[in-house]
Order: sequence, then C-alpha cells, then structure tokens
Amino acid sequence: MFQKLIPKIFYDRLQDGLDFFVEALGFGVDYRDATMAVVSRDGAKAYLVESPEYAAKDRPELAIETDDVDAVYREMAARAPQLLHPDASRVERKPWGAREFAMLDGTTVCVNFRQWPDAPPPGH
Repeated sequence: MFQKLIPKIFYDRLQDGLDFFVEALGFGVDYRDATMAVVSRDGAKAYLVESPEYAAKDRPELAIETDDVDAVYREMAARAPQLLHPDASRVERKPWGAREFAMLDGTTVCVNFRQWPDAPPPGH
C-alpha cells in the first residue's frame, strides 16, 4: 500500500534548493525543468519547486531516518559545515530516544538526520 511520502519544498529561487540538496546534502537530480527539480539519494526523495509566493509562506522542517547517523554527520560536516544547524550541530540523543543532528539552509529549510535505537528483541 503506502510506500513513500515525498515532500514538495518551495524556494524563491530553484537554485537555492539545488545548492542545499545537491551540493550540500549530496542528492542527485532525477529531473529538472525551469521551475522544478526532483532530487533523490538512497531512497529519500523531494520535489523542489520555484515559487516565491509559497516559499514566503512555508519553510519546512524535514527528517531523514538513517541507520548510521554518525557516518552521515561526518559526511555532512565535511561537505557543508557552515550549514550545520546552530541548535543541532552535533549528534545528540534527544529526549524521545533518537540520535540526531540537523542542517539548515540559507532560506531556513531544516533537514534533521535521525537514527532510532534498535528495536528490542521480540518478546521483550
């Protein structure tokens, strides 16, 4: 049935979204035209859409779950250390149990990278 939820993220300029997702986060471009791009990496996907009207109304916060948040952190810190979120610039265990950090682009789109603890063995 349901397989994926894919966000649409609005930017004043499409290039701002490409700079963040492709250059900083390492996504690939699957499709691009004058006002939209589809980007993906390792099963995560997003639609980036140029729309000054909607970009002014919404700056989303997204989460990408991973099975190795420490490796993702090392890569992102090397690729774009200036985009580490000032309030979540290190991998930390949050009160809800996940270990996470975040990246923040110049338009304030936030991407959290999150790793949940392993599930307990069955019967526990």
